Amino acid sequence: MSTVRKVGIVGWGAIGRVVGTALAEGRVGGAELVCVVDNRPLGEAAPARQATFEEALEACDLIVEAAGQGVVREWGERVLESGTDLLIASTGALTDEDLAKRMLAAGPGRVYFTSGAVGGLDLLQAARSLGPLDEVRLTTTKLPSTLEQPWMDEELLARMRSTTGPVVVMTGTAREIPVKFPKSTNVAASVALAVGDLDTVRVQVVADPAAHHTRHVIEASGAHGAYRFEVAHLPDPGNPATSQVVPYAVLRSLAALAGQTGQIL
Repeated sequence: MSTVRKVGIVGWGAIGRVVGTALAEGRVGGAELVCVVDNRPLGEAAPARQATFEEALEACDLIVEAAGQGVVREWGERVLESGTDLLIASTGALTDEDLAKRMLAAGPGRVYFTSGAVGGLDLLQAARSLGPLDEVRLTTTKLPSTLEQPWMDEELLARMRSTTGPVVVMTGTAREIPVKFPKSTNVAASVALAVGDLDTVRVQVVADPAAHHTRHVIEASGAHGAYRFEVAHLPDPGNPATSQVVPYAVLRSLAALAGQTGQIL
């Protein structure tokens, strides 16, 4: 008989609520929700007991990060060193190469990454085994309000707020962009993880007041082939910086980690 994965969720926001509710309702065979970690008192809002991070490490064998890059930076290594596995939604944290190296070397817990709001990462990872990809481009288009950042000057903010069409907000590599847009560009880091090189992935961030769907276009090519993936998601109504599909990508990853049959791996 297979072992049931004991899961703790960090973050009770747009992602954590959907994932936690599904676990509590028994919709992921082989996994049960043990506790929720959040820096706000949740009371009866959560379907499992609220715990400290330390308590979650004692009680769980799998932690789901659904609270942002800061959690990965502060707790990632400690989770793995405790022997607990870690499923990361905020892949943007791994653009810090020192952190990425330490986490990939840490253990005995294992680290996993969910595909989040984009597809084709499995194919890019397979294609990379044939040889390096010469060119990889990602264009992300979102509503202007979801892309506003504290570092932006008044000129750029005014242009974003007044535009009637698409505006290129920033271009750069997958090393640079997630740092500037920590809540909006985990996709860039995920593509870089699949490709194996932060600097190969060129990213363009576009603000568009007509972007009722968040759009990601990935284009990659190498000596062995060419690939193009395009997705358009409805933003989460509670957190427009996150696509509605993201918690369901986390649930798919959880089902695979729990050994649920029929999963595409």
